[in-house]
Amino acid sequence: LKPGKALYFSHGFSIVYKDQTKVIPPKDVDVILVAPKGSGTSVRRNFLNGAGINSSYAVGQDATGRAVERTLAIGIAIGSGYLFPTTFEQEVYSDLTGERGVLMGALAGIMEAQYEVLRANGHSPSEAFNETVEELTQSLIRLVDENGMDWMYMNCSATAQRGALDWKPKFKKATLPLFKELYKRVKTGVETRRVLSATGAKDYAARLQKELNALGNSEMWLAGKAVRALRPKVSGEAKPLKKIKGVQGRSSN
Repeated sequence: LKPGKALYFSHGFSIVYKDQTKVIPPKDVDVILVAPKGSGTSVRRNFLNGAGINSSYAVGQDATGRAVERTLAIGIAIGSGYLFPTTFEQEVYSDLTGERGVLMGALAGIMEAQYEVLRANGHSPSEAFNETVEELTQSLIRLVDENGMDWMYMNCSATAQRGALDWKPKFKKATLPLFKELYKRVKTGVETRRVLSATGAKDYAARLQKELNALGNSEMWLAGKAVRALRPKVSGEAKPLKKIKGVQGRSSN
């Protein structure tokens, strides 16, 4: 790196845990962060379609006095229409917690638990998958995306509304201790040591593939493959729902 250059990161991992990664930038360069809130695949797909994904941004070191300007320019260049400030530390703590929690780890674990209970009580693989995954990904989460969780609740049946509102605090109480433990492990670097140790093993690629194969070949996700194959090949045109007030406690079924 030459003096005055910018060292750009899309994740705070290497810098925040530099005692483990040994990534220590020189003092005469800008150290900046633009962290898209999505996978690289999604960022690229959106960019090619003329869209973008929201990103957080941070300046870890401003050697030139232009670090903020450079950071925002990169964010705009990759298609992020909304950029919100953070720090390298806050970005990596929230990111690692989210990936292990609601975004991936907790989501997959809760799905598997519900699927297993339904199967144990005589429901078919197709029914169990549809009530666990398909309805969430193809219907409900899209309502949340449109206008928030209350909007999704408002546009579901009365039985769904009442049940969800009654059981939400039970799930929160059951999982809150796990999330507190998770955040502590992230902040103290325990999760980082786990990642570096695992991915640094010579046979990691083979072991990872074995884990992913077990996931993909499980009954639940084989059922999902069959369900996806039966979806209509051409989805209906999305219609704006802004004028719909929602059922507000009345059954929509």
